[in-house]
Amino acid sequence: MTYPYITKSVDLPGHCNISYIDEGSGPRTLLFVHGLANYAYVWCKNIDFLKKNFRCIAIDLPGNGLSDRYNHKYSMAFFAEKINNFIEELQLKNVTLVGHSMGGQVCLTTLINHPKCADSLVLCAPAGFERFSVLEKTMYYHTLTMLDFISNDEHSLRKTIERSFFHTQPQMENMINELTGLMKTYKPNQYRKMIEACIKSMLEDAVYDQLSQIKQPTIVIFGTQDALIPNKLIHPMSVEQLAKEGVKQLPYAFLQMIPDAGHFVQWEAADAVNNSIYKFVNSLMA
Repeated sequence: MTYPYITKSVDLPGHCNISYIDEGSGPRTLLFVHGLANYAYVWCKNIDFLKKNFRCIAIDLPGNGLSDRYNHKYSMAFFAEKINNFIEELQLKNVTLVGHSMGGQVCLTTLINHPKCADSLVLCAPAGFERFSVLEKTMYYHTLTMLDFISNDEHSLRKTIERSFFHTQPQMENMINELTGLMKTYKPNQYRKMIEACIKSMLEDAVYDQLSQIKQPTIVIFGTQDALIPNKLIHPMSVEQLAKEGVKQLPYAFLQMIPDAGHFVQWEAADAVNNSIYKFVNSLMA
């Protein structure tokens, strides 16, 4: 599999080789972080536009995309450490972290654990705003266990990607095929163990009660038709209600709801998201 841009790689501490896209130039660097079991390609529609004014870097998190399959102990804190390592290794300055879904929670964890690594934040349909009680976590794990019995990894991936879009996109099938191809490069059970570790960490290493520690200017973007966040079986609330509750916890954040867009809001509503990011990042330099 190849990305539409040239890919580079860098070795980070802990036998961790990271694949990344590095396009454009400018006074600020946007560092894009994808979601669960995804890859840097999900940001291509945004990089196409934003690279005209900013340096745009999209990474494959360890164990994902074209990055290594080393036997890491995957968690939000582990990913956050590697993002901080990456910023230090490339000596990046004036960094805006941009996270989608699980990548949003990773970015939040990064700023909580390494508050000086970036000075602003963009969150697209982020995980981390939803709170789970002990009983709700048990329900979540039970649901995953049941899915293991009735669905294989490839089928689950397809259904998750399809549910991530409110409107079917022409490139969706290509994304599914590429992610399925990447899945097949894992050793037996390696892919499933990575997914389970990430989901467990998202639930157990919650950030909601620590959001007030994040002092960086932040824009939060959600699609009104997000079918994944919040979890509708456990939290039957609207996307906007969840989003507003999360944004309230961030001292310097504002919310943008984009109509008729799903979980992959940065893909489905690329023009609106790109314009919002452009205006937000430009305002930091005013």
